[in-house]
Amino acid sequence: MSPRNRPGSSWEAKAFAHFERLPKKVFLRTEFANILHKHADEWEAPRSLTPSRLITVLQKRGALRTIRLKLSRAIDAPDETPSENRKVLTRFGWGNTSPYSVGASLRSGAYLSHASAVFLHGLTDELPKTIYVNKEQSAKAFRSPVLTQDAIDRAFKNRQRRSTYIFDWDAYRFVLLSGKNTNRLEVSEIKTDDGSVVSVTKLERTLIDIVVRPLYAGGVFEVAKAYVAAKGRLSASTLIATLRKLEYVYPYHQAIGYYLERAGLEQKTLERFRALGLRHDFYLANDIASPQYVPQWRLWVPKDL
Repeated sequence: MSPRNRPGSSWEAKAFAHFERLPKKVFLRTEFANILHKHADEWEAPRSLTPSRLITVLQKRGALRTIRLKLSRAIDAPDETPSENRKVLTRFGWGNTSPYSVGASLRSGAYLSHASAVFLHGLTDELPKTIYVNKEQSAKAFRSPVLTQDAIDRAFKNRQRRSTYIFDWDAYRFVLLSGKNTNRLEVSEIKTDDGSVVSVTKLERTLIDIVVRPLYAGGVFEVAKAYVAAKGRLSASTLIATLRKLEYVYPYHQAIGYYLERAGLEQKTLERFRALGLRHDFYLANDIASPQYVPQWRLWVPKDL
């Protein structure tokens, strides 16, 4: 720690050391009140110390910075909301804050997913500028509809829906997703480059999610690359078990099997996915411009893939 960053008084030194030790690196304003309430006596802080004063002291030492995320319009939104009506979220980052830590702080109980999970699992070398944050919907009663070929064809003829709930900060864009309720199925914790711990979908759940919503992974070409990178690390049994628990109506196992075959997995693994059924023609993505049919998976894929 440089001399200019070293706190001067005893309580400041103790508070500084406390935040330095925390695995959490991004805070809401309300969290400083809770921390002060729990540790004021331990720090021997003055009774007049307020959460706002604590924030100011830490900021003056150069360790804490204010992060403001502005609500933005989606890329495809027809009209931009006037800037004076934009919502701003305020967070406080400790040290060299990772954008993944910022993303994880946007909603209580949320977790990182899709392209963000792909990166955190080391399935791509590209540093994404878009962070995907999934906050699950509340549980709802669900009736599985009867799936027909006409229904599949109609659904995948249209463009994939995408979230328009987007925040911008620095060079990063944060997309807030409202995923189906899964009770955080196959979600675990991972350490980011700033030393903080964030919640993220596990490897196999990530591979399923990017098949279901390829746009949130950069498109089908990036999904295919992720499957190649995951070869040797993924568990087919976990993939199948997770897919069954997610209870999707559409036969995403056909798309997953196709990606696994492209990645070079052995035939006995591929047969496990074929055994789940090939009852309908399916699509690798929505609105495929130049589709090509792959009969062994009953799947329409982009011709140039």
